[in-house]
Amino acid sequence: MDAPPLIVIFGAAVRPDGTPSPALSRRIRYGAEAAAAFPASRLLCSGGAGPRGPSEAAVMADELARLGVPSARLLLDEASLDTLQNVAAAARAARAEGAPFVIACSDAYHLPRVRLLLAALGVRSRAGPQPGPRGGLGHRFAMALREAVAIPYDLVLALTHRRRLLS
Repeated sequence: MDAPPLIVIFGAAVRPDGTPSPALSRRIRYGAEAAAAFPASRLLCSGGAGPRGPSEAAVMADELARLGVPSARLLLDEASLDTLQNVAAAARAARAEGAPFVIACSDAYHLPRVRLLLAALGVRSRAGPQPGPRGGLGHRFAMALREAVAIPYDLVLALTHRRRLLS
């Protein structure tokens, strides 16, 4: 039997009180939906700690446990502090797990960058569960602008540092 895909939940902010931000809560829900759809898959919770409080990965793991996802299915990446580091950790984990592809769980505006970076590191991916656009026009414009700058920047880094990112 073929190995199952690896489900990767990409981090977002943790509030100062240690609870997930709305963005992180959404991404956790997407991961839980993917976990239900792929019951043999492991989940990589990816995201380090901010200036205070627990890591994004630890908060994800706690919330997933509350949603009934067994801890034995979870892998935690508590070192990654940005999207490129998250993607590199996902690529290494996918290789270690023998996963044929990654199911990327993040917000819709973030997924094109995530999937492009995964491809640059040689990892096939699919978008995980997600709703349509979030927030008002101003928020969507700000996120589109952020991604327009981040995509070429991260892509150049991924391609020029590919070997280091994968080791």
